[in-house]
Amino acid sequence: MKVYCLIFFICLIIMVPKVTNAGIIELYIDERERGNLDLNQYQLLGNEGFLNLQKLYSFMDELQNEVYTEPKDAYYDSAGQLKIEKEGYTLDREKFLELIYQIYYTKNTDKITIPTRPIHARVNHALLREISQKQIGFYTTTFRESNKQRANNIKLATESINNTVLFPGEVFSFNDTVGERTRERGYQKAPVIIKGELDEDIGGGICQVSSTLFNAVDLKGIQITERYAHSKRVPYVPPGRDATVSWWGPDFAFKNLYNEPLLIRARSEKGKLSIFVYSSENIDLFKKETMDLQTKNE
Repeated sequence: MKVYCLIFFICLIIMVPKVTNAGIIELYIDERERGNLDLNQYQLLGNEGFLNLQKLYSFMDELQNEVYTEPKDAYYDSAGQLKIEKEGYTLDREKFLELIYQIYYTKNTDKITIPTRPIHARVNHALLREISQKQIGFYTTTFRESNKQRANNIKLATESINNTVLFPGEVFSFNDTVGERTRERGYQKAPVIIKGELDEDIGGGICQVSSTLFNAVDLKGIQITERYAHSKRVPYVPPGRDATVSWWGPDFAFKNLYNEPLLIRARSEKGKLSIFVYSSENIDLFKKETMDLQTKNE
């Protein structure tokens, strides 16, 4: 028994590396000095041969928040010009950990640039150009520009859904896309129908945007998954063609059943709200979805 214990301790001594006094490491984000990292503070208490990974992971979480840059999708600006996407960046955790281990066990440097890896944009300019070829849906409604509060709300909601790309099988949610209508986000009080009565509330007017969108996307290859009508008739669309929305209430949602992504373009100007739906020349229904629709009709 004693022999086995002696062998175990000898192996343990061999396996545990002799660590140099790593000391202070200068960290850089690109060419900007981020600050220092004292590796001695990340040693496992009672065992200087190992790093405290829990503490090191927490530190990497801090670095992640500092170096993270959100990618930007390609989009069309107000003049119709195609704007190129921008890559984002995030911490390369594996590479950073590898560098830390190298320094901890060899002290071959006292400064490192924090390694990052790119995050590709969800929608690049090539895809956007491809799905802008064919207009498959369109609808327009009008509103009074003189009601500046309501016109403002319509403009903000329209900008939120403009340049939306919906991939095959994805579901669009009006509330998720537009977000909460608050004063902080620029929305103002305007006439709105609440429980069958005409009242004023923050964000009044955006139901015209959701209703216009409903009429633009009411196509064979788009499945309306959630829609509610107003309790009173609204003047901007024919009876039965409206879609009411509320942040704490009803939503308007639909699913892309096509084999290609959809592009929604929307603009609000000079008292006219127009929504266009585009895709590529190769757009078609999924075969499975087509069969399901045919079975349902039979």
